This record gives sequence, C-alpha cells and structure tokens, in this order.
Amino acid sequence: MRNDFIVFTIVSLLFTAVVVHFFWPPFIHVLWLLAPLLVLGFYDMFQVKHAIMRNYPILGRGRYIMEELRPKIYQYFIESDTNGAPISRIFRSVVYSRAKKTLDTTPFGTQLDVYAEGYEWVNHSIMALSGPQLDYAPRVVFGTKACKQPYSCSILNVSAMSFGSLSDNAILALNGGAKIGGFAHNTGEGGISPHHLAEEGDLIYQVGTGYFGCRTKDGHFSPEAFAKRVEPASVKMIEIKLSQGAKPGHGGILPAKKNTPEIAEIRGVVPGTEVLSPPAHSAFNSPVGLLELVQQMRELSGGKPIGFKLCVGRKSEFLGICKAMKKTGILPDFITLDGGEGGTGAAPLEFSNSVGMPFLDGLAFVCDALQGFGLKNEIRVMAAGKIITGFHIFRAMALGADTCNSARAMMLALGCIQALECNQNTCPTGVATQDPELTHGLVVKDKKVRVANFHDQTVHSFIEQMGAAGLKEPRSISRAHVYRRVSMSEVRRYDEVYPYLPEGCLLDGHTIPKNWVVDMEEAFVDKF
Repeated sequence: MRNDFIVFTIVSLLFTAVVVHFFWPPFIHVLWLLAPLLVLGFYDMFQVKHAIMRNYPILGRGRYIMEELRPKIYQYFIESDTNGAPISRIFRSVVYSRAKKTLDTTPFGTQLDVYAEGYEWVNHSIMALSGPQLDYAPRVVFGTKACKQPYSCSILNVSAMSFGSLSDNAILALNGGAKIGGFAHNTGEGGISPHHLAEEGDLIYQVGTGYFGCRTKDGHFSPEAFAKRVEPASVKMIEIKLSQGAKPGHGGILPAKKNTPEIAEIRGVVPGTEVLSPPAHSAFNSPVGLLELVQQMRELSGGKPIGFKLCVGRKSEFLGICKAMKKTGILPDFITLDGGEGGTGAAPLEFSNSVGMPFLDGLAFVCDALQGFGLKNEIRVMAAGKIITGFHIFRAMALGADTCNSARAMMLALGCIQALECNQNTCPTGVATQDPELTHGLVVKDKKVRVANFHDQTVHSFIEQMGAAGLKEPRSISRAHVYRRVSMSEVRRYDEVYPYLPEGCLLDGHTIPKNWVVDMEEAFVDKF
C-alpha cells in the first residue's frame, strides 16, 4: 500500500546507497538505478484512474499487464466452456468498457455456445426501429392512488448495498453517478449515511429487520426516527426488506472489522462488534400487519412511494399478502423481486447456494400472482437478479418487471475486480472495505462518472435491442419475445416456459389453475 511503498523507498535507497558506495563509488549511480522506479511509483500513488495502482504502486501494474494478456490466455476456455467463470469474464469486460467509455464491441462474433441448453436470445424484426423512433431515456412512474409524491424512476438503478458493506468513497461514487445519470440509488439496510446525502442523488431508503436509522434502543421500529430519516428531498422512495436473495431467511451480516464508530453511530449499534440483523421483522407478523406498516410509512413520509423487497420462498406467503391487499385495500407502490442467486459480501454457503427461489422463477411467479389478483397494473415491479447487460433488462421486462436494479455491475463500474475479499475488510480496490489506506485508492470524482457511463450505455444498449425487435417502448415487451433452448432439439418461448395467468383468475375459486390450488389454500391474511 502507499505507506508500505514509502517505507520500501526509504529502505531501498539506504540499502542501495551502502552497496553502491563499496562497489560503485559515485552516488549518482544510485539515482540512475532507482529514479525511474521511484518516479513510476509516485506517479501511481497520485493518478486517479486506477485504484489498484494507487493502493499498490508499481506492484499493482501487474494486474493490468495480466488484463492485457487475458483475452489471449483464456480464448481457448471461452470457446470451449460457455458456463461459469469465462462468461463472467465476458460480462465483466462489458461493464469495464462501458464504464470507461472505451470500445464496446467484440470481435469474431458470438462468444457463447448457441446450441447449449439454457442459451437465450431475442428474435429481431425485419421492421427494426432506431433513432428518433425510440426514447433512449425511458422513465416509469412509481405511485399508487394513495401516493402523494410519485417518483419518475429510471429503468436501471443501483441495487441495495449498505454503507458498511461498501466504503464511504464507494457510496459517494454510486450516489454521484446516480445524480449525473438521473437514476436511483438504494441505500441497503445499513441506513442513510452522510455519504448517501453528500452528492444529492436520488435515494431509495431500505428498511431491514434491524431498522437501522429508524430504530429504538432495543432494536424495534421507531416511527419518530423514521419520519425524521425520510425528510430529505433526495429520499424518493422507501423499501421494506423482507429478505434478500443471497441469504433469504437469514438477516444481514456486518463483520466486526467493518463496524467502525461512524457506522455504529449511523446504525445505532455498538462499534467493533459483528452486527447480525434478525431474520424476521418485529414490526409485524402477518400479511395484514405488513400492509399496515406500508400504510404507516406512507403517512409518516408525507406520501412517498412505499414498497417491499423479497426473495420468494413459500409461495403461499406471498399469495397471503396479495389476499391481504384485496381485503384491506392497502397496496404497496412497488415490489422488488430478488433471486436466490443474489450476491452479497458475507453469507453462509448453504444460504447462498441452496435457499430461495431463483430469480427468473420468482419474478414470473410474483408477476403472475399480481395478474391473477388483478393488481399488476397498479403495483410496479422492480427486478434485481444479476442484471448486467441490456439483454438482462429485456428478459426481466419480458417476465413482467417495470424497472431493474443492479448491484454487481455497479460495483464493477466502480473498479471492483472480484478479489472475493468483501468479508475480510481487505478489498484491494477500496470498494468493499473500511480501511482508510485502501479506500483512498477509490477516487470519487473519477468513479462516479464511470458509474453514470455504465448506466447510460447499458440503457442505450437495451433500447437498441428493443428497437431491433421492432418494439417502440418497454411495456410492449412480452414473454413471447424471448426464446430459450431447453435441449439440442427443442426451443421454447418464455410464454411457453412461464405461461401467463388470466387476469383476475385467482379471485374466484372456480377459475384458479390446478397447480395454484394448494398454495392458495395455504395462504392466509392473518399469519405467515
């Protein structure tokens, strides 16, 4: 790191001076030997483009040398294995290119095996659209009839990542990028910090089971603290987190190393201790209770859009919430859907790999359930499940999403290199650490522009893909537009893989589809 380099420089100069004094007397030779390295090292320390080089002068350059060699080294593996790491490298390269506004094209055509099971695509139209025929900055209005302060939202936003999980500079850069690009930044369950407010980007305040930022001393929900917390004009929407895809049913984890006095003050906890959010909320214990909290928050916030986020678990519980909506007349303004494959900085292996409904299945189910209860047109659906490219946005909207959230792609735009040290407080790029020496490497002024660049170019790519399909606006996208190879000899459209439910069919016991009957019978409004 920087301090290590300075110490290394001093020691190297003294050692070299002694050696040269005996074998090559003129001291000027020391400068000839070390000056180029010293100049290079200090240049690395003060440049603002590359966090790795700022944190690890000279040595950090090795990463960029390997990055240049990587396309040649891994070409064989990319061609022979379309699953796992090689594909993640392709997506990572796309994010870096868009964030830096460098070349955003690929040579030699398709880099995926189009005959492999699971390959997905969109069929284009002979009457493709482009240019002035398309809106390259589409917005979606969030807010039911009960909402007094509706919010016009971008179709791509920053997904939930807390201050604590991420560094202060990472939060500043994400929010600054949101300000530049006109999109929203979800705070994560860690609450609203001064770093979320400094750049004045639009915020979605997430309230988790720990009620950070709006809790009593004993950890329960505080209406008074909540009302004060959501006063800033930059807080546009509020999201109640029921569960997250990476560890549904587990609660959040903040390692003790990351729980600094500043973070502890923001969250209302003891510094230097591991912070475990409860797996369930204490403010309610039933679908009706959840909706009553939605209504309470809407009133306390002055009518701002209120929604909730979940990874689908037991289908009957979500259906119970839908039944409660019809019974009480209380509707959330939006529902955020996460997938069981969601990412995180810290989670038990079993929860990451084997708990929670996968994203595509969960999204289709939630949208179908809302459609079956006649609620889909009134409630917006946000999708958060490995959204990286324009096609991922297209696919989510085909299943019924209105907007999308992205976490890992936004982290990559910040400079994340997937070092997988998020839970150790040693992130070398300063993204997921509270170590001041490492966070210094992340320069907000540069990285917030990269975040805005990634957003702009990815939305642009989505609109171009939509135009290629002959569609003028996102709401025209349907499941019939996405295809999936299910075997070497069979291809199915999404409306065959995920058949639509007739609108209102779940309201009448005589029209409920057979495969929904059991879950509907187990759905209750007064208990989960």
